[in-house]
Amino acid sequence: MDSLLQPKEGEYTATVYRMIKEGKFIDVVHLLNLELQSHPKSRPALSLLGYCYYQLQDFVNAAECYEQLSQLHPEVDDYKLYHAQSLYKACMYQEATKATFTLESQAYQAKILKLQAAIKYGEEDLSGAKSLVEQGPSEDPDTDINLGCLLYKEGRYEEACHKFTTAMQILGYKADLSYNIALCYYSMRQYAPALKHIADIIERGIRDHPELSVGMTTEGIDVRSVGNTLILHETALIEAFNLKAAIEHQLKNLSAPAGEAAIRIHDEAAKEALTDMPPRAEEELDPVTLHNQALMNMDNNPTQGFEKLQFLLQQNPFPPETFGNLLLLYIKYEYYDLAADVLAENAHLTYKYLSPTLYDFMDAVITCQTAPEEAYRKLDEMASKQTDQLRKLTKQVQEARQNHDDESVKKTVNEYDEALERYIPILMAQAKIYWDLENYSQVEKIFRKSVEFCNEHEMWRLNVAHVLFMQESKFKEATGFYEPIVKKHYDNILHVSAIVLANLCVSYIMTSQNEEAEELMRKIEKEEEQVAYDDPDKKIYHLCIVNLVIGTLYCAKGNYEFGISRVIKSLEPYNKKLGTDTWFYAKRCFMSLLENMAKHMIMLRDSIVQESIQFLEHCEAYGKDVPAVVEQPLEEEPMHEGRNTVTFEARLLKALFLELLA
Repeated sequence: MDSLLQPKEGEYTATVYRMIKEGKFIDVVHLLNLELQSHPKSRPALSLLGYCYYQLQDFVNAAECYEQLSQLHPEVDDYKLYHAQSLYKACMYQEATKATFTLESQAYQAKILKLQAAIKYGEEDLSGAKSLVEQGPSEDPDTDINLGCLLYKEGRYEEACHKFTTAMQILGYKADLSYNIALCYYSMRQYAPALKHIADIIERGIRDHPELSVGMTTEGIDVRSVGNTLILHETALIEAFNLKAAIEHQLKNLSAPAGEAAIRIHDEAAKEALTDMPPRAEEELDPVTLHNQALMNMDNNPTQGFEKLQFLLQQNPFPPETFGNLLLLYIKYEYYDLAADVLAENAHLTYKYLSPTLYDFMDAVITCQTAPEEAYRKLDEMASKQTDQLRKLTKQVQEARQNHDDESVKKTVNEYDEALERYIPILMAQAKIYWDLENYSQVEKIFRKSVEFCNEHEMWRLNVAHVLFMQESKFKEATGFYEPIVKKHYDNILHVSAIVLANLCVSYIMTSQNEEAEELMRKIEKEEEQVAYDDPDKKIYHLCIVNLVIGTLYCAKGNYEFGISRVIKSLEPYNKKLGTDTWFYAKRCFMSLLENMAKHMIMLRDSIVQESIQFLEHCEAYGKDVPAVVEQPLEEEPMHEGRNTVTFEARLLKALFLELLA
């Protein structure tokens, strides 16, 4: 490659400058490093090399070049400034501060003051940064921008947004300022204006820099990495796409009660935002993109997600959300020991990155594994604090409304919503302690205590419905909670979670509302037929799961002939209905049937037995590539690939049937 790049004699300088103009910085770096082997103190080579490294965002190497130049040419103050700037960009804050003191020229003092303020900001010395920023001229737009950044760090998002907007009115459109404004709106949970600014950034990036290949990866087009160039940084495209992914991820969480389809829409949009960004090799990815990739793809590839988050935690700096998200995901996947280890090993990060509420919550959930009573007490204390805060905010909202203070109403309602979102996980963790013990009446009591605050919260209503359903004597009450969820999305019924539809159907059947159950199932069937017509290859499990749950109900009541027949019919056609979840429901019914047959507690007609064996043979044929269970990430010994299939388990069940018949 070096021989191909080597310029012709007499054309070296012209070739290097032409390549820089064309943005071929990596190739220029190769050339200049070759030149420096022969002339290690060449000022032009070192200067251009430092410039190219800076353009490639390789700030450590850029700093080395400018350090050499500063030593070789101490009379040139520009090199000292570039050295300090490169160190700052490389997050080497102490070295950068030291480098700023080497510049004594009065002409550079304004730039040095801004750089020192930025260094203090990077070190999270906000008071130090503020005192330096305030020394700058008030009419300078940079002062507004820097004050905006400080206000944002203090959580004063509206004031920060105003500062950035003022600066953009003076300077004209700037992608980084537009991103800052979008970030403020995101932090205020005003997603519509945030997305508008993000769309502007993306639109301008595509128009002004088609070479950055925006959206090509999503389209499946194989494109080479665009690298980490200064041009890419100036477009703010990476930041905009990451923020868009974060917004869609938030909307996905907020859509949870609305059903699987709504979750899927925002989930796909979040993933698409990450693949739409200009393509880079994995080793070129910035920490925020790596963090978001781990988070957005956790459901599909949790093992890789954990690896990325663990890697980020060892970097300095890392996105501040990394620590909390890794711990929450350990808890979600029930790796409580790992969560406890990470907390113990990183006590210094605990105080920096976890709020007291989040830390107490994690501590209680981890404690629950060894001392559930103590955990419940801790959660109860937390819940009591949150309910006091909710009552206080309710009173403030009422007072603001009486005073016709719309601004105060809006602010206090937002605070109430945030407090409620902190309270709900605590409440659910309390409920889970008794849910795991199958003490559903106690779970109901816990929910009843929270009705004052949570009555309108969809996630709370959904879980109340589930706990009423599980008590098997409160199907009518469960119907009252399930029905509004289903009716809200009746025109798009497949947007509702399949298990909600199934439980509502069972509740109808158990309260002798068979017509309502049949009507609901006809509605589901009709929508599934339409989807199958529009997309013949798409797998939809809603009606299948409804029938499986109804079949399970009849099996549980001892009516195996009807229950098993319902289960068998629900999985037809097998190529579209046989999946890990549907097999889970089906095999439970057959295992229960086999247990009762072995105990001679039931007798089945031969036709039902033959139908069952034939069903298992079909599952064996179609289940070669269907996992029997979803494998947990981080398992030291992975499951045997051949055993973790529906085919293997169907053969086992068939063998048990034949053994019983013999």
